[in-house]
Amino acid sequence: MTKKLEGKIALVTGGSRGIGAAIAKRLAADGAKVAITYSKGADAAASVVKEIERDGGKAIAIRADATKAEAAKAAVEKTVATFGQLDVLVNNAGTAIPKTFEETTLEEMAS
Repeated sequence: MTKKLEGKIALVTGGSRGIGAAIAKRLAADGAKVAITYSKGADAAASVVKEIERDGGKAIAIRADATKAEAAKAAVEKTVATFGQLDVLVNNAGTAIPKTFEETTLEEMAS
């Protein structure tokens, strides 16, 4: 049976724990190669990668602070350099800001 995300590449920010880790594992189970980012907890990120690989998937962990625009850009570049493309972005890492996305500045996201 063909997996519905076979041949796709996904990047999940904040993919080392919680909902992000669950999303990364599901994407991998559906056939995607997965890159996850983490800002702290390299061991947790490595654990997610190992679990995906143990189940036959491909994954990498990238240290990237989601509050830094350059780190986010570098994570995308590393994903493309490793897997050749990027098809799915799950922007899971984040913070709560009490206004609409369009009204939020980059500086507010970084605080």
